[in-house]
Amino acid sequence: MAMARSSSGPAYPERFYAAAAYAGFDGSHNSTSNVSSKFQNDTALLLYALYQQATVGTCNVPKPSSWKAVEQSKWKRYVIWRTGQYCFVLCIPVCIWVKIVFFSFSCSKQEASRILEAMLLYNIDSALWQGLGNMVSTEAMRLFVKILEEDDPSWYSRASNSISEISESAVDTQVNHYSKDEAIINNENSFPETKTISTEIGTLVETQDKDVVSEVVGTVVVYDQWAEPSITGQPPKARYEHGAAIVQDKMYVYGGNHNGRYLNDLHALDLRSWAWSKVNFKVENESQEGQSPAKLTPCAGHSLIPWENKLLSVAGHTKDPSETIQVKVFHLQSCTWSTLKTYGKAPVSRGGQSVTLVGTSLVIFGGQDAKKSLLNDLHILDLETMTWDEIDAVGVPPSPRSDHTAAVHAERYVLIFGGGSHATCFNDLHVLDLQTMEWTRPTQQGEIPTPRAGHAGVTVGENWFIVGGGDNKSGVSETAVLNMSTLVWSVVTTVQGRVPLASEGLSLVLSSYNGEDVLVSFGGYNGRYSNEVNVLKPSHKSTLQSKITETPVPDIVSAVHNVTNPTRDVDSELEVGQEGKIREIVMDNVDQESRKSRDERTSLIATLKVEREELDLSLGKEKLQTLHLKQELADAETRNSDLYKELQSVRGQLAAEQSRCFKLEVDVAELRQKLQTMETLQKELELLQRQKAASEQALDANHRQGSGGVWGWLAGTPGGQKRDDA
Repeated sequence: MAMARSSSGPAYPERFYAAAAYAGFDGSHNSTSNVSSKFQNDTALLLYALYQQATVGTCNVPKPSSWKAVEQSKWKRYVIWRTGQYCFVLCIPVCIWVKIVFFSFSCSKQEASRILEAMLLYNIDSALWQGLGNMVSTEAMRLFVKILEEDDPSWYSRASNSISEISESAVDTQVNHYSKDEAIINNENSFPETKTISTEIGTLVETQDKDVVSEVVGTVVVYDQWAEPSITGQPPKARYEHGAAIVQDKMYVYGGNHNGRYLNDLHALDLRSWAWSKVNFKVENESQEGQSPAKLTPCAGHSLIPWENKLLSVAGHTKDPSETIQVKVFHLQSCTWSTLKTYGKAPVSRGGQSVTLVGTSLVIFGGQDAKKSLLNDLHILDLETMTWDEIDAVGVPPSPRSDHTAAVHAERYVLIFGGGSHATCFNDLHVLDLQTMEWTRPTQQGEIPTPRAGHAGVTVGENWFIVGGGDNKSGVSETAVLNMSTLVWSVVTTVQGRVPLASEGLSLVLSSYNGEDVLVSFGGYNGRYSNEVNVLKPSHKSTLQSKITETPVPDIVSAVHNVTNPTRDVDSELEVGQEGKIREIVMDNVDQESRKSRDERTSLIATLKVEREELDLSLGKEKLQTLHLKQELADAETRNSDLYKELQSVRGQLAAEQSRCFKLEVDVAELRQKLQTMETLQKELELLQRQKAASEQALDANHRQGSGGVWGWLAGTPGGQKRDDA
């Protein structure tokens, strides 16, 4: 984490000498007494030790032999307590020292104060000086001023009258301090090594255990280390997924995402004065007169491209997305936004894509559309004709992804690295040859970066710097660089903790100062939104740009480059003034003084051509086999379709049979019901028949009785008599 910037005033070492004079250090033997009269005993002792360390160096004064064992033990405990209070002296977290002091020792502050008084009385205040070990003078100066400011924040305003006198004396001793630093750096000690570099940008103090170097009054730059410069003006709102571009020593920042809200503001950072300013702009209204003024649609995940003193904002996520990609242009002279009219079939709207400027064309790859579908399509926009062209490149393209980075090498090759899908992140590298429109996936070498998405990249000659990003779990801490000719990765530096440089959605641009390249990062999100600016000055010499020949074999070309184009040849060309010469990676770097070297290169190129022919032959066989497999797959799909149709027919017949069976079951149920009704009727019929039979029998009986009376009358027996007898 970057330390807080000190209050305004002169730069080091002048600031230190002003503070020392104010505190009472005049070089006399009474310095300790003068300081003790202004400050408390513990503060005075620490200031004295740091002053001696800064001006004299490591303490060689032996400890007083009159000290008793108890006094030495108490003094040792106090030093631990004091270094715990000022933990930056040993660069160790306070929590560790608190445990040591309050759980392992019993020294109280009152007891320590009494010990200090005794030390001042016996002039034994060199003990704490000895405790500083081999701390370099620049670090001691910084700590001295910091402790003074903590004790007396207004010291500089009181001592401003004497600064001019102190500055003169400071010049004489400054050389000695830096020479002592160099000597101390070579010694083995427990304190972090300090590097100081003085440039026209400012002075930078950096320790090995610091993540981001903090500037000390003025802008500071250390090679291959990130620094947070001193910036004035109102900074933009913290954000990520914004666009950034450099035009005429100014970094423009447009749009972005803050707490899920898309932004449409435009800010500029002057890289000479390091001052922020907000750009007030107008928006051209393409509608009819009398309507409301046009508004600039907020967006995030877009790409900001500098082009002909203009800024092009390409694509991006919006609240109400359009059907196709929109290209907006900002005119720097008139401070006006407008929408470019393009022709041809424009790509679907998206965000998180990569946009690479190659000559007068924009190469757009991948991204995520409004429906959150990942893309891996390839489109080119000709900025001269404003015409879109969809490219159907050969080879295997990168898988659908967004939040990746892209770079152009030798105005012919577009490199795609990293990115993420809905489930994972990538660290693969793909190369598109713009002449043959062919995708390849070369073999990476060196310290290959871990999978990441949301990172930022910028090219410096043949070197492609990659910063930040994340893997859905944590931010990436290292700053990596790829040599695009050899395809070898290396790590430039690493930061620690949750700092903006280890976040997603940050921006990275390339600027220059006094002919040296400077990387500038801004913003990002790693659990919190950031609006910090960090700079890094790469130490790589990359003033010459490489040009790849017509042979599109990146892996083989890199091997040739290692043989025929070493760094020392580039340095020798620079020394003889051939900075403007453009060299080719395979053939153009011919040493005219050595014909043998040329023959070796010619032989090597011939060998490479033979190998390429063999590879082309193998590729042709693979393509033929692929076509055969595709045909078999098509036949299998046809058979599968026929079987599916047959299955559907059988399913239809089965459904018809099931319907018929259901109808039969209904008919059977009806017949059963009718049968039960017939059985009931049969029983009733039998009952009626029995009743009929009984009636017929009764009728027969009566009939027979009537027949007996007739025969009796014929026999002479009258019927009346019989009734009387009865």
